[in-house]
Amino acid sequence: MRQRFKAFRQITGACCLLFGLAAQQHAMAAGSEKITIMVGGITKLIYLPARLTEQLGYFKDEGLDVELLSQPAGVDAENELLAGAVQAVVGFYDHTIDLQTKGKDVKAIVVFGQVPGEVEMVSTKAADTIKSMGDVKGKTLGVTGLGSSTSFLTQYLASQHGIQSTEYTMLPVGADASFIAAIKQGRIDAGMTTEPTVSALQKAGDAKVLVDMRSVEGTKAALGGTYPASSLYVQAAWADSHKTEAAKLAHAFVRTMQFIHTHSAEEIAAKMPDDYQKDKPLYVSALKASLPMYTADGKMPADGPATVLKVLSAFNPSVKGKNVELARTYTNEFVSSK
Repeated sequence: MRQRFKAFRQITGACCLLFGLAAQQHAMAAGSEKITIMVGGITKLIYLPARLTEQLGYFKDEGLDVELLSQPAGVDAENELLAGAVQAVVGFYDHTIDLQTKGKDVKAIVVFGQVPGEVEMVSTKAADTIKSMGDVKGKTLGVTGLGSSTSFLTQYLASQHGIQSTEYTMLPVGADASFIAAIKQGRIDAGMTTEPTVSALQKAGDAKVLVDMRSVEGTKAALGGTYPASSLYVQAAWADSHKTEAAKLAHAFVRTMQFIHTHSAEEIAAKMPDDYQKDKPLYVSALKASLPMYTADGKMPADGPATVLKVLSAFNPSVKGKNVELARTYTNEFVSSK
């Protein structure tokens, strides 16, 4: 009887200890500061790592309380960051360069895309007359927004063929369904977009690829070097005052980049929400085409910042002629911390 009572006390003690540890962990999680991340179009495959990290549970593994929000235009996401409404943005790295020339200290702490993942699509109706960016004179070209990354890339690609920005029209048409509608309705002759919109247009036979920047090879051919694009960027002051949180965020995302590089498109798609892939074969196909653009370690490509600065200096009035300290626009400190 005494032995049974002793065993009962031991079991009870163990249960209490486990309960105490669980309560402590819950209290720690409840007390952790929420980090809100604005994503510049959360369903775009260029920004896949944001939702995939959440789906894989890597934020929770790091003890982080992360909320993901979506804002279709990168410029608007940037404004949310500067206003202090969010702590981080998943958007194009080039915003950090643009903001520095405006006196704002923002830096990328994880790089997802070593290339833009952008594709210049030409409508099937206009494909006979537009064989390259040298044929866009007098045409209407779609971009996500005026002053956006797509607008600067569009102008740069045309300029490589001697076409001035005054010789064609740029029309802001957004992304996804609104971009597809602009192509179908003939409001644009060509335009810049990302996956899965690219694959959807190809499947429907509405547009063809004109310039492909989903791979390192295609990007180097178009822009002369790698072009780091999708990234996680924060205000430098936040990174300095939240080094632990920044390192945990970076670690969670680096695990995701490693997951992407060690799994097939089918396996990655299986982790994503169903509403992201209403046409699953199309989604998997688009993901396969996108895999070459992702970094394996979240680090900034060595030649990347200079390529981005070259493009922005040519057409962004805020950057043109300005002195930019590229070393202040990104850091590998946090992705290398573990």
